[in-house]
Parts: sequence; structure tokens; C-alpha cells
Amino acid sequence: MNVQSLSLGSHTGTHIDAPSHFVASGKCVDEVPLRQFIGPALVIDVSGKANREKITWADLAPFEEEMRHRAAQDDGLILLLYTGWAKHWGTATYFDHPFIVHDAAVKMVEAGIRTIGVDTLSPDETFLDPEMHSSFDAHHVLLGAGCVIAENLTSVERLLGGEWVVNLVPLKIGGCDGSPVRAFAYRRM
Repeated sequence: MNVQSLSLGSHTGTHIDAPSHFVASGKCVDEVPLRQFIGPALVIDVSGKANREKITWADLAPFEEEMRHRAAQDDGLILLLYTGWAKHWGTATYFDHPFIVHDAAVKMVEAGIRTIGVDTLSPDETFLDPEMHSSFDAHHVLLGAGCVIAENLTSVERLLGGEWVVNLVPLKIGGCDGSPVRAFAYRRM
């Protein structure tokens, strides 16, 4: 018989941020409906962005109609942003990822997006220097609207083009602000 012991944080590796991560009255990971973690994907390629470059609404606006239409359907929509930054995992460059600005986060919520995933450490600007602090605009807007955020995704480029269903189901940890996930996708039938 084998038995393992695990000790990890709720935001370890590929994980989900629940609204309670930033919003005192926000839902914990066990309170978010499962349908918010499983759904068809819209993958937007923003891999042309440089270190610390802003992801603005102008980058996403060409997909607004598709976002609105697909988000309004019963099975919802999971918006994935492909930056290509996963290739920098384990290096200092990983912290220099592109990031979503406040206006873009607001417009995503207005378009009906309730689940977003990024192949970066955070949708917000990240700093290694403890003297510098992020505003966490995207976190505040998205989580404040009841969205969930998947971070540190990998292989998002494999989902460019085609119809995919994404699974980002967290562990059901009562009262927790996030959870590691085993993210995967399969082609829609």
C-alpha cells in the first residue's frame, strides 16, 4: 500500500482564483458552480506582446461579438489568452509577462465572460522587487464580478483554431480562495 502526503498552497502551479481571493464577500472555490469551470473555449492569440506589455481592449475587441454570443449560451464560455509566456516557466523572465489592463477586464465582464485563463503567473503585472506593487486591477474587476481566473496554464497554443471544451475543475476545498487544477481540453463533438 502507498500513501502520499501533500502540502501546498491554494495557488500552487496551475490553479483557479475564486472571487474570495480578493473580495471579502466573494464566493469560495467550493461555492462556485461547476459549470463555470467547464465549457467551450475561445482562445485569443496575444503572443505578439513583449515583456510587460499591456493587453488592452483593442487587442480583444475583434472578438467581442463572439464573446457576447457564446457567453450567452447555456454552456457559457471560457476565455483563454495565449501569450506564449509558459515557455519562460522557471526563469526570471516568467515574471515579465504581458498583463491585462483595467479597461480590458471591465469590457470582458460586460461581454459576459465569467471564466478567464492565462498562460502567465497572473492576469496582472507582476514584480519580483518587493518595493514594487501591482494594482491587481484585473483581479479586482474580474473577481469582483464573480469571475474565476485560471493561472499558469500551459500548451494553450495547441487550442488555437478548432472547437475545444476546457476543464478547470478545482478541488472542492471548503472556504478556500483558490485551488490547484489539472487543466485539460478536448475537441467538441
